Amino acid sequence: MTTSTWTAVSFSSSAGAAQRGGMTFLRSVLLAIALMTTLITPVLAHSLDDVDQNLRDNEKYFQPADSPAPAFALQDSDGRAVGLADLRGKIVVLNFIYTSCPDVCPLHTERIAQIQAMVNQTPMKTMVTFVTITTDPKRDTPQVLREYGSAHGVDPVNWILLTAASDQPEDNTRRIAEAYGLKFVAEDGGMQMHGIVTHVIDQDGQLRARFHGLKFEPVNLVTFVNALTNRTQKPHAHPEPSLWEKVEGLFR
Repeated sequence: MTTSTWTAVSFSSSAGAAQRGGMTFLRSVLLAIALMTTLITPVLAHSLDDVDQNLRDNEKYFQPADSPAPAFALQDSDGRAVGLADLRGKIVVLNFIYTSCPDVCPLHTERIAQIQAMVNQTPMKTMVTFVTITTDPKRDTPQVLREYGSAHGVDPVNWILLTAASDQPEDNTRRIAEAYGLKFVAEDGGMQMHGIVTHVIDQDGQLRARFHGLKFEPVNLVTFVNALTNRTQKPHAHPEPSLWEKVEGLFR
C-alpha cells in the first residue's frame, strides 16, 4: 500500500465526488484564466525573491532548495535516450510514479496535468518541460508509459515519461528517486511504499523547490515556475496586487 507523510487520500460517495469534480474543474478554468491574464507578459511577473518569500509564508507544502539536481540518463516512451543534461535551458517539473500504483500515483499525475494545462495556456509553454520517471521499469515499458500518460491527461507536447533502458539495473530509477530525497521501497506483489513530491529544476540544472504531497495549491507551483522564467526581473517599483491577490479575488 502506498503511503506519504504529507498527504492522506480518502474516498467518498460518487455523488460527492462528482460535485467536487465539478468544482475542481471550475476552479481550474478560473485559475487558467487568471494565469493567462496575469502571466501573459514577462514584465508582469514578480521577482523570484518575492515569490519565494510569499511561498515560504503562505504555502506550507513548499520547500525551497538550491543545489545541483541529480543527473539521470534514461529512455522516453518512444525509446529515445533522454538525460537531464538534454533539458538545460528549460525549467523542469519532475515527479516519480509507477503505473500499477493503485492510489496516489494517478492522483499525482492528474494534479500535474492540471498544472501543465495552466502553464500551456501561457508563453511558459515553450519554457517548461514536465518529466515523469517510473520506479518500476521492469513493468513500465515505453508502451505502458504511453498508455498511462494518455489515460491521465498528459500532453506529450512538453511532457516526457521516462523509464530505464534495457541495459540498466532494475533499481536504477529508484536510486535516482532516492538521490532526490524520495524513497520507493519495493514490496511483495509489485507494490511500493513511497511519498509524493513534485520537484522544480531551473534552466541551469539547479533543484530550486519541492512541493510535498497533493494538497499544495497548483497556482503556487505555476507562479514559482513563472518567477524562474523571469528571475532576472527586478521587484516592482510601484504597488501592484500580487498574483495571489488577483486569483483569490475570483473566489471571494
